Amino acid sequence: MIPLHPVAATGFDRAADVYATSRPGYPDAIVDWMRDRLGIAPGRTVLEIGAGTGKFTALLVGTGADILALEPIAAMLDHLVAGFPGVRPLVGQAEAIPLPDASVDAVVCATAFHWFATPAVMAEIRRVLRIGGALGLVWNLRDESVGWVEQLSARTNAHQGTALRERADAWRDVFPAEGFSPLEESEWPYAHLGTVEDVVVGRTLSTSFIATLSGEARAEVVSQVRDLIAATPALQHDPVAFPYVTKGYDCRRIG
Repeated sequence: MIPLHPVAATGFDRAADVYATSRPGYPDAIVDWMRDRLGIAPGRTVLEIGAGTGKFTALLVGTGADILALEPIAAMLDHLVAGFPGVRPLVGQAEAIPLPDASVDAVVCATAFHWFATPAVMAEIRRVLRIGGALGLVWNLRDESVGWVEQLSARTNAHQGTALRERADAWRDVFPAEGFSPLEESEWPYAHLGTVEDVVVGRTLSTSFIATLSGEARAEVVSQVRDLIAATPALQHDPVAFPYVTKGYDCRRIG
């Protein structure tokens, strides 16, 4: 297998448990998008790449389609298998998808594509997609128009590193992609509701580059986050709402 980015390999392995409990899900409205834009429905076969612990898988299962979940990190995939026994797990990477040519009707990547966005991966996705099949890319983006969210991002992103900051938007460089139609964009508001421990503290600890820090450095980040919580009236009572903007992008294999 091609080596994973070391931050992803180490961070998501360490953070698998807190990722499963503290990462947000996705807006229910995205189910209509999957049906209308990606053609996901009963009788269709869908590959989710970078499926993680199953945060997006839950919505895919609800469509009635047959779901294949590809994930390279065993600790993440263990959570998915436990939660979704009807999903077929695949251990592997986007660079070498362990499926035959033209074997799936749709490919979906949720908050994952930025880790492996290369022309070679697009060629591999094109290989496994049937003609007319759809590629859907989804991200939950923090709504930093909200003051405390902007401050939280500033505290965590100080540990991100230049390479990861550059990676965040680099996925766009692979489009337009050979054999695919132009990307179409959709957007939905979303709020992750839960306890402040899960929605804010746990979400911070589930971040790959925070999970790779030393214990002392992670404790300092948590201390800063708790200071922000103490100073923010909106975070004083559970449940709290962490606002996101969820974006979806889709295109189809045309050749």
